[in-house]
Amino acid sequence: MSSDSPKKIRALFCIAVQQNFFDLPATEIGTVWQAFSAMMSGIAKLPGVTVLGTLDDDETMVGTSPNGWPWTCYIMADIPDRDTAVAACNLFRATPVGEYRLWKYCRVEARLGRELVIPD
Repeated sequence: MSSDSPKKIRALFCIAVQQNFFDLPATEIGTVWQAFSAMMSGIAKLPGVTVLGTLDDDETMVGTSPNGWPWTCYIMADIPDRDTAVAACNLFRATPVGEYRLWKYCRVEARLGRELVIPD
């Protein structure tokens, strides 16, 4: 990256599954997963976003995520600016799940920083 290029922001999107998801009948869970998939694709398609990786700890953490740590899953990405992080978080407000929106079933918090460079 040249010195003229703007620095990317490293973003960690921390996602928690809410109790409303677990209260759904089994026949309605697929609709939430479709919306969740659309949200993940939406983040990856935002201009200037490079998804670096994801982590889902649903096999070792069962049930809802409490307020704060630990979260259910994470998306780490390089993003061009804070507005992009806001747009990614807004996908939880805007992605439809039937008559509701995704934020009824999941919450998100974006942590913004910079790449931690490991010295040689």
